[in-house]
Parts: sequence; structure tokens; C-alpha cells
Amino acid sequence: MPYARAGQVIGLLGGSFDPAHQGHVHITKAALVRFGLDRVWWLVSPGNPLKTRGPAPLDHRIAHARALIDHPRVTVTDVEARLGTRYTATTIAKLQQLYPGVRFVWLMGADNLAQFHLWQDWQKIISRVPVGVLARPGDRIAARLSLAARLYRGHRLTGREAALLGRADPPAWAFVNLPMSQISSTAIRSAGNWNRPLVVTPSAPN
Repeated sequence: MPYARAGQVIGLLGGSFDPAHQGHVHITKAALVRFGLDRVWWLVSPGNPLKTRGPAPLDHRIAHARALIDHPRVTVTDVEARLGTRYTATTIAKLQQLYPGVRFVWLMGADNLAQFHLWQDWQKIISRVPVGVLARPGDRIAARLSLAARLYRGHRLTGREAALLGRADPPAWAFVNLPMSQISSTAIRSAGNWNRPLVVTPSAPN
């Protein structure tokens, strides 16, 4: 399990990372700055309950992710496999038990906010931790009109307030627009480039 001390603000970026790519690196570095985070943990999941097709082997995905991002404030983890959790709400609850005094922030792309209401116990997630949303191309309008955005519009931090997200009491969320690449894990798999370990160049820390 990764190390964290009481008082730290840790961003949690979950997903199958099948495979991890520069888009993940980009939003991670942006989240560190825009949401005032001390660290970000990538939670490489055993499998996504919303997807019918199984991902590549977990150890393969983790090795690729670690080769991709070499940053002193980012940790690639298999937390969900270690905890035996399948759903985000359960993972967050267990992490809060294991790390008393640590402030967690759930990170997601705007595409996930658009379907957030389909997640298991999604309202428990937003009641437990602040949520930081990073815009992806083509998903901004759908995200802002989503059920979650409408129900919790009064709890949104705007503008410079987003930098205080990690210290905000839930429910709280922030949405930031970023110039982002169109690259996606789906496109990489469709191109047939994820049947073998990829040669990657680690990203430089910011």
C-alpha cells in the first residue's frame, strides 16, 4: 500500500488504464496544480464493472503505467486488488479507514461525470470526498448537463476556488477546462497497439 501521512491531500485517479497513455499523464499533472493536491495515486483496477470486456492482465497494465509516468508526486498502485474492492465507493471508504487524517479527492474526466449517476453508490462517493473533474474534448457540455452536475450545482467550486478543493468538505466538486489530446485507451486498443508491452518514454516531472 502507498504511503501517506495525516494532513496530506491525495488525488485518486481510478481506471483500467488499458493502457495508460499521455492523456492520463496530462490530466494528472494538471490536477496536482489546479486542485492543490500533494500527490496523485493511480488506482489501476482489476476490472471496470461498467465494461463487459476484460482488460489486459493487471501486472502488465501496472508495469506499463509505471514506465509511462516517472514523477515524484505520482504513485501507480494496485490498491483495489489488494483491498479486494470492485466499486469506487467501497474503495474510498476503506482508504479513509486505513489512512485517518488524509484528505482524498476523487479525480475523473468530464466523460465520467456525464455517466456518474450510473456508478454504484455514486452519491456516497460525492458525500465522502471532493470530486475534481477535468474536461476532455467533446465531453464538456454533456458533463455540465449531467444529473450529478445539476443535483450538486450548489456545491461546485468555480474559478480560483478549485485550488481549495482538497481542503473543502464534501459534497464539493470543481470542473476545470484543459487543452487536451484526443488520445484514448480505446483508440490505442483499436489500432492494435496493446497486444504486447509498449515501448514508452517516461514523462518528465513538472
